[in-house]
Amino acid sequence: MAYYYAPGTNAYLPPQEAFSRSARYHDSFLIAPDDALMFAQKNTTANGLPEIAVSPAEGKLLHLVACSIGAKRILEIGTLGGYSSIWFGRAVGEGGEVVTCELNAKHVQVARENIVKAGLGNVVKVVEGSAIESLAKMESGDAPFDLVFIDADKENNLPYFLEAKRLTRKGAVIIVDNTVREGQVADLSNTAAPHVGTRKLLAHLKEDTEVSATTISTIGERMWDGFTYILKF
Repeated sequence: MAYYYAPGTNAYLPPQEAFSRSARYHDSFLIAPDDALMFAQKNTTANGLPEIAVSPAEGKLLHLVACSIGAKRILEIGTLGGYSSIWFGRAVGEGGEVVTCELNAKHVQVARENIVKAGLGNVVKVVEGSAIESLAKMESGDAPFDLVFIDADKENNLPYFLEAKRLTRKGAVIIVDNTVREGQVADLSNTAAPHVGTRKLLAHLKEDTEVSATTISTIGERMWDGFTYILKF
């Protein structure tokens, strides 16, 4: 295991501690304490949901991307406790809409509690059930989505992307989370379904002339991971 020297402490830190330390330091300047977001985190944990929500820094990045492109309609695939949904709901503002799909009934219940607590019950709509089935029923119509965030079961990354592409406008942004997973996606000897699902997505993106994409690796509270950022032409 590699260790990282921490200036001023005369000590070497394990990677997780070093990465978390850096994330907390930057967050202390750039992300203000927020009662609704802290409630969502605590309520999600108290209800026994997996601790796999996006970090505060990632949540704010999603918020900034949404604000940067003027997103008024956002689609999220994978709600968990609604932490990222709150960031999105604040980004779309009055008159905007966030539609977030979640399979697990307990997650839906907790997410709705957190979203209402944040004052976004009229902005964020949680759709319960299989995301594949829910997406198939949606039509882009006169109000296609401006931004899609895919953060659900990774084996379905490609089907989710294809539906997201169908439901978005030209110029829309599609972000797929957890596409690096500590380098395991690039290790072809690892045939776990989530990694295979992400490889299928990448193979498709290579040939899809209607989009352009890049993967950004990240380190932070969750060690080494990353996301794929896709622009629809």
